[in-house]
Amino acid sequence: MIVTKRNSLRLAAVAALGALLLGTAGTAMAAAPAAPAATDPATAPVASATAPVASAAVSAGITAKPSVTSVQAWQLFRVTGTTTSLEAGSTVTLQQKQHGTWVTLPASVHTTRNGSYSLGVKLGIKGLNELRIVSGNTASPVFTVTVR
Repeated sequence: MIVTKRNSLRLAAVAALGALLLGTAGTAMAAAPAAPAATDPATAPVASATAPVASAAVSAGITAKPSVTSVQAWQLFRVTGTTTSLEAGSTVTLQQKQHGTWVTLPASVHTTRNGSYSLGVKLGIKGLNELRIVSGNTASPVFTVTVR
């Protein structure tokens, strides 16, 4: 298959649709970044997990821990963690640093009643991947997974 801009956009759209369909199961493929809209707040810088939220008395926070630190390309691994001061059922999403910019990947899940989550992830970009989990303006500390 010849890779063209049109095919790349088509692939990104299919990946995003697939993530929506698989999102309820808590597993999504993080193959291609979702095409961000011009005003998409998910591509904007996100406040750190320790930054105070102006409208809340308690700071919101997210923890994130990958099940492995090194995987083969497209090998499934899990990112688990907990949230504090976020509503139960809040959506947490995986972001990857690409060329100095945080890109939202089509991998997200809802938190449980106690604020925990478990997200299945497959990465295809080889090398050291900087990742974080975000929900609204709250982000987890950055963690890394090496794809071989």
